[in-house]
Amino acid sequence: MKAVARRERVWPVATVLTRLALAAGFLSAVADRFGWWGPPHTASVGWGDFAAYTAYTHTLSPYVPDGLQDAAAWAATTAESVLGLTLLAGILVRWSAWAAAALLLGFALSMGLFLDWEAPLSNSVFAAAAAALLLALAPVDTFALSVDRIFTYR
Repeated sequence: MKAVARRERVWPVATVLTRLALAAGFLSAVADRFGWWGPPHTASVGWGDFAAYTAYTHTLSPYVPDGLQDAAAWAATTAESVLGLTLLAGILVRWSAWAAAALLLGFALSMGLFLDWEAPLSNSVFAAAAAALLLALAPVDTFALSVDRIFTYR
């Protein structure tokens, strides 16, 4: 019985940490696209500006018609911004987690197919997708420190 009670106390901590980790990953990637981590070609900066990110998007999505590549870059940025903010605030946690898992799996597959399989593995994209799936499957009463929790327990 003690193990079950302990597990029930750990779930809320695990869901909050998972939400924060996923949100930080999404929002950090968006910040990088706008140069908030520094200019292109400097240490610890993946893109440094939106043009570099758009070029990267072209590499990962050659199946998207040329005229829609910029739109695809903006769509990914919008999706990551929205998911980062909803996970951070705990708004529609289950829906956000499912969407995050789908986005991350799509990203991982594109990285693997059009770069190499080392890229999504070294960048822990599959691990992040798995974390999002676990969050999506977590008991709803474990979404501590969330807007969802406020509306669930009125």
